[in-house]
Amino acid sequence: MIVSPALAAANNGNWQTAHRWSSFLAEAFDVRTVMSWPDAQSERDRSMIALHARRSADSIAAWAQARSPGKLALVLTGTDLYRDIGIDPAARRSLDFAGQLVVLQELGLEALPAVHRHKARVIYQSVASREATPKPNDRLRAVMVGHLRDVKSPETLFEAARLLRQRPDIELHHIGRADEEIWAERAHRTAAECPSYHWLGELPHEETLREIQRANLLVHTSAIEGGAHAIMEAVCSGTPVLASRISGNIGLLGPGYEGYFPHGDAKALAHLLKVCRATQGSDDPATSLLARLRAQCDLRAPLFSPDTERRAVLDLARHLEESP
Repeated sequence: MIVSPALAAANNGNWQTAHRWSSFLAEAFDVRTVMSWPDAQSERDRSMIALHARRSADSIAAWAQARSPGKLALVLTGTDLYRDIGIDPAARRSLDFAGQLVVLQELGLEALPAVHRHKARVIYQSVASREATPKPNDRLRAVMVGHLRDVKSPETLFEAARLLRQRPDIELHHIGRADEEIWAERAHRTAAECPSYHWLGELPHEETLREIQRANLLVHTSAIEGGAHAIMEAVCSGTPVLASRISGNIGLLGPGYEGYFPHGDAKALAHLLKVCRATQGSDDPATSLLARLRAQCDLRAPLFSPDTERRAVLDLARHLEESP
């Protein structure tokens, strides 16, 4: 049984993980997905995989009281690791209650309290590989994917757009809904002031993937991430990434990746975009940053294979089944 604080209507990372893991587990188990536990069908549940330490805390505590903690796994999100377990007592109790902990990128282990690391494992999320499509050469097209909210730091992209407003050869496409009206206002204002910035709003997933495929770069400005789907989708579509230098992004792209900028540093982001544009015509990694980023992303792509994730999720579920 999977507890997810978001279901299909939310169309966010929690739901995508829950949906994908449910399909993997259905190969060997009866599986269902709920927002909270217990419920009318809970008598038949033998093990639980809960997403989000804070938002699923009530369900996790109820399971720990009624069933064996050894049959409970907690999947930690970016806000769990890099915010909530440091400040929220319920999130910290979730760590105590769970028999297994899962982080979604390699640096997530370092964010856990040392006392809990012995029961933690890394499971990289996966996306389907897609053929790289032709990309523009007469301009640099960069796309950012993420709903407009504080944790995604959209203001970094807005400011970079203003710094680049005299560069019509660098386009910035921004995909995601505005969770608050103030973000919509800021996006519209940026588009009015910067002709090369385009806010596309929320798009269907397939259309978003096509935008990523067509882009020369994905831009990812987040303050906190557990393991961003957008980065994995770009890497597995032949689109390199410019990302904020935070643990969640480094855990996906690797510590030696050359496409990082300090979180919130719009000037550094704008500089990287200019450098990528300046060397866009070359496929030689020795002379082109864009080519180097593409090669570095290609090396990380196997980590995000669906077969790799499927085996890891089934192994986790079997471990829970065998636990007392």
